[in-house]
Amino acid sequence: MNLTCTLIGLALTLTGVTDDQYKEAIQKALGGVAPDQMVNRYLEDIAFKNIEKRSERYEALKTPEDIQAYQENQYDYFVSALGGFPERTPLNARKVGEGTGEGFRYEKIIYESRPNFFVTAVLYLPVTDGPYPGVLVPCGHSNNGKAAETYQRASILLARHGIAAFCYDPIGQGERRHYQDASGKPNMSTTVEHTIFDVGAILTGTSIAQYRIWDGMRGIDYLQSRPDIIADKIGCTGNSGGGTLTSYIMALDKRVAVAAPSCYVTSWKRILETIGPQDGEQNIFGQLKQGLDHADYIHIRAPRPTLMLTATQDFFDIQGSWGTFREAKRLYTRLGVPERMSLVETDEKHGFSERLREGMVQWMQRWLLEIDQPVDETNFGIMTDAELQCTPTGQISAMEGYRSTLDLNVERAEGLKAKRAAYWNDTHPAVALDKVRELAGIRTEGTLAPATAEVLAEEEVGEHLVHHLLLTTEPGIVLPARAYIPKSGNAAQAHIFTPDNTLEELQPILDAGLAPDTAYLFVSLRGMGLTENYKWTGGWLKVGNDWSTFMRAYLNGLSIVGQRTEDLRQITAWCREYTDAPLSLTAYGESTVPAVHAAALQPDAYSHVTLSGGIPSWQAVVETLRPNNQIINTVHNALSWYDLDNLQGLLAPEKMTVVDTVVTEF
Repeated sequence: MNLTCTLIGLALTLTGVTDDQYKEAIQKALGGVAPDQMVNRYLEDIAFKNIEKRSERYEALKTPEDIQAYQENQYDYFVSALGGFPERTPLNARKVGEGTGEGFRYEKIIYESRPNFFVTAVLYLPVTDGPYPGVLVPCGHSNNGKAAETYQRASILLARHGIAAFCYDPIGQGERRHYQDASGKPNMSTTVEHTIFDVGAILTGTSIAQYRIWDGMRGIDYLQSRPDIIADKIGCTGNSGGGTLTSYIMALDKRVAVAAPSCYVTSWKRILETIGPQDGEQNIFGQLKQGLDHADYIHIRAPRPTLMLTATQDFFDIQGSWGTFREAKRLYTRLGVPERMSLVETDEKHGFSERLREGMVQWMQRWLLEIDQPVDETNFGIMTDAELQCTPTGQISAMEGYRSTLDLNVERAEGLKAKRAAYWNDTHPAVALDKVRELAGIRTEGTLAPATAEVLAEEEVGEHLVHHLLLTTEPGIVLPARAYIPKSGNAAQAHIFTPDNTLEELQPILDAGLAPDTAYLFVSLRGMGLTENYKWTGGWLKVGNDWSTFMRAYLNGLSIVGQRTEDLRQITAWCREYTDAPLSLTAYGESTVPAVHAAALQPDAYSHVTLSGGIPSWQAVVETLRPNNQIINTVHNALSWYDLDNLQGLLAPEKMTVVDTVVTEF
């Protein structure tokens, strides 16, 4: 059957279609959704269905036994999604300085959460005799980490009210910056640095969140190691990114007796409806599919006391905060302890503001000191960054034996090589490919209805008729395409091209000449070219324009690689409806990773596959210091089971050409 005959009789416009016209047609086909929001909307629809299922599951929790089973299930998933935790190794903690302030004293501490993985911290202590309760204070996204004013004030306020506070620099902040210019000045934001490190962590089955949670858990180990700290009276509080870490640590570490996350806890529904997913550590793999919402960080720790600190004008939506609070309050009431769940709201913007600090200290006093009275934060002095500096140079990277987060990723990847090799040596390819489908989230063949095409226009170009198309690979996914059909109507060969950018940028290929007896289909996969999300600028371009789209898939236990692989399978099947000529595939840039998946999963589909300008391997991505625009190419935990060469090895060498592979660096 030839494609030309199939199109005869349709109302065609004898003209080309520009990118702007394609965008207009895509938006119309999507019912008004802008092309650059197509993939986000598709993924959010999946997310909202998962969130609704979770709500139904929550409503079924009626007895303490129901709640306990739910807690255990959510806890186990959370730990598994993080890749588990490493063994505890010596902290090698040392005091590197000390001083006094108005109504408090402090010690500067460096400890190792893992061997030679240094954490810089300040322990604020009361001036009275101990022992004291201790509160872990993870920082939010401040460039100067523990030295930021609001984290100093929260810690000092605790110490002035009889409670020790241990505030430490997060990865990528304060004295733990990694990406710096020649002068030692950080050259990207803290959130971008976190997410760049997350690329390698994701590929090896863990998360930047796991690294950061473990820093905090080892901080609790340090507190409990001190004779002046009451080991069973440990609290945790932090704001923004520190609120994220507080939420995680309070759920995963049973030693946290009292918790007060600030300016973070809302709901995933409201995040998706407002600001969208945030940086690396704030997204746990598959958590929406599992039904692990913000409220679950509280549910898992129930009935231990928890206070939500919120701000009316926060970008972490206050409606979501109140919905989560009501849900948690109901669960605590079912357990007979409603007084252990509370909320403070201040009519301010995002930040660990004075009223929230006061509410936090009052809560900690109530449950750790059995003192229940208002707290008034009178004015007091704070210290300079230099006064709180723990390292001689101001950065741990200058310390002997220093290991970075990149080093942790590389070591983890190296440790997976032998496992991966043994798996492919001992496992039948069909079984191994089932594992690939599972990891990438690729549905089995036949799950989706066949792709359909809408013809926008037709024109003649040389020896070909050009059909400007919209291909719908599944509901909600519409791809711009151009089909070049020999005027004879019969093709001796057919060739699929998946360009890295827009269809208007195909001219170099076309200038090289098109064979008159060959049919060509140029098609952009979802989230590429005209349907890529271009919202992000600045440092986020190092992660990729589409990092937020990736996170939407990641939260649902999916990958963009897997979804683009499905696009290719649908496109290939559509082509086969019109020609039985040998069909080859050429993929460029980002599309090479899904292309090698598609070719491995359907080894008889293509007569030849060419991969141009893609990455050589995921192992190479992990080992690259500054991988540019690579998060979109990742599959969670892939390197525990396979790398791209394993897929390439399933095709005969003469059927595959790989050229110009590189992991570009920023």
